[in-house]
Amino acid sequence: MRRLLIALLLTVGYGTAMADDDGGFWYLQTSVYTTHWTNDPEHNNHQELIGLERNRADGIVWGGATFKNSFSQRSNYVYAGKRFDWDGTPFYAKVTGGALQGYRGDYRDKIPLNRFGVAPAIIPSVGAHLGPVGAEFVVLGGSAAMVNVGVRF
Repeated sequence: MRRLLIALLLTVGYGTAMADDDGGFWYLQTSVYTTHWTNDPEHNNHQELIGLERNRADGIVWGGATFKNSFSQRSNYVYAGKRFDWDGTPFYAKVTGGALQGYRGDYRDKIPLNRFGVAPAIIPSVGAHLGPVGAEFVVLGGSAAMVNVGVRF
């Protein structure tokens, strides 16, 4: 957790210095609903996600999030990706790819390629915003779906 906070602070600092003229925005978000595709009593549907993301005017995104995974283990995701705005509408699609950390012990093999405790992840989503408030529907592979809400600033 401490490493993620340090990485987020460094990212924010770097992003703030680089963001003065890119016309983008920051997006602070949290999860409000999660459902797993299969019913398993071990599954946690309360992720307690908090994420901070930089969105550049050209659609490039990067950020990080901390959350409780499907097995209530604190996990972290750092990523970069692309937002595809649908001109003239508040709707967009987004895809990010990055490193997912936090699946440990008996749950280490619940995500592919997690041999050393960090695994690659690709996460697609669709979203909409009304002014500074946004919402996204996020697909978490073959495991789950999540709804996040956030604020742009």
